[in-house]
Amino acid sequence: MYTGQILLSLLLVIAVSEALYKRWIPNTNFENASNWMEQRVPCAQDKAVFPRDKRVSIFVQSPHPLTDLFLPLDGEFILSHGAGFIAASWEDPGCGQGTFINFHNADRHQWTDPKLWCSALTTDDLDSGRFLFAVDAESVPCRYDDVIFSPDTSFQVQFKETGSDVQLRSISVLGEKFTDNEEFSQYLQSPTGKLQFPGPAHPQVTNQRCQESTGCLCGNDGMLQEICSALLQDTENKCPEVPCADPLLPVGHCCGVCGVLISMDYSSAFNLEAYRSRLLHMFLSLEKYSSIKLAISKVRNPSAILSLVRIGEELTIQILLIDGKEGALAGSDALQLGYDIMADIDTHGQSFGITKAEMRFATGGVTSPQTAPSMSAGAISAIVIGVVLGLSIIGASYFLYRRDGCRFPYLRSFQFWRNGSRLEDTVSEDRKGFENPIFEPSPENNQDLAIGGDDVKEVTVQESGFHFSNPVFDSNIDV
Repeated sequence: MYTGQILLSLLLVIAVSEALYKRWIPNTNFENASNWMEQRVPCAQDKAVFPRDKRVSIFVQSPHPLTDLFLPLDGEFILSHGAGFIAASWEDPGCGQGTFINFHNADRHQWTDPKLWCSALTTDDLDSGRFLFAVDAESVPCRYDDVIFSPDTSFQVQFKETGSDVQLRSISVLGEKFTDNEEFSQYLQSPTGKLQFPGPAHPQVTNQRCQESTGCLCGNDGMLQEICSALLQDTENKCPEVPCADPLLPVGHCCGVCGVLISMDYSSAFNLEAYRSRLLHMFLSLEKYSSIKLAISKVRNPSAILSLVRIGEELTIQILLIDGKEGALAGSDALQLGYDIMADIDTHGQSFGITKAEMRFATGGVTSPQTAPSMSAGAISAIVIGVVLGLSIIGASYFLYRRDGCRFPYLRSFQFWRNGSRLEDTVSEDRKGFENPIFEPSPENNQDLAIGGDDVKEVTVQESGFHFSNPVFDSNIDV
């Protein structure tokens, strides 16, 4: 019964997960304490201050008594039913003497900041907090994603010029979903749209799904620099230190990490969502791997241009595994999971359309990433059988040759050298072969073998080996 439930879940995920759902995390709601520099919502004795020269959109969910309210020159307040501001005519014992409470600058949040997005396979997963982990470039909305700004919230997202156009499948704002770019462009020209998306650039809505079961590229390669800049803006573009000496740098990630990278080659039978579900249900559901973060996606192979063997294979499936351990143990749980996944690929990889897999890792206890190539079980068996058969044939041939049990004409024709001398030079003139009554008739039985007269040609022995004249290829016969 449990297995059947898992299979049903896999089918449902495959059916509905042609794109991911990504939700914008920050908001500009009045009741959000993180929006105020003092990290608390203004109360009755306080004076609420909004920056005079900043354009803001503020969602208010409830009534608020205030001593004073300083409004911006340009902005809007979106009021829920019964919400608003009233002059405080009483003292709130929990408010103290009151002070100025200042609203944060709303323009500090950038679209390209990976920290400001959460991803999930379904909207239910978004609501329940079952989020997916992704590399930095894919944490920001990709071209086939559905973007959601939560209803009953206000926001402002800075959308700067990037190295490539940003395309989305759909975008939902204040409960309204846009799948047509013309309609969304009209919304951007509204007073609320101008406050939420001040520009100068804007995303484009295409209503297109990924048509490849093997997965599609995210499309954010062209703005990786902007993504990393936004991610590291609070650390002066410096990546955090990691305990492993030679950290991994996944494709689409801004900083090195301790953990595991698995690169997989695939056939047309591979289904990205089906395999993602297998990894989530078979491995990450285990208690020992509950703290591990797993990201899987199709990426451009960075070694395709430099590798002569992999010419033409520009795309690969990348799996990133990291854990929450620190110091010498950093990446150790991820490494164990990496071994389990590689073993599973060896056993079941072909049935999922995986043709080859390679693993690299970097942990706090290892000074450099290691490489562990792997192929499907069928391919490995074929190679082993081929090697064994090849060695057996060579060994048998050598044994027979040494015992004079069989001499192959073409083997004697090869030139073997050792210390500048031919091996044949060590063979005496009287051991150039052995008498065979079939191929080398002696004078006394020539009459018995000479049936047909001249049709039987002479067999001779030369230093280079045995040969005989074939009447079919006799140079004396006119063609």
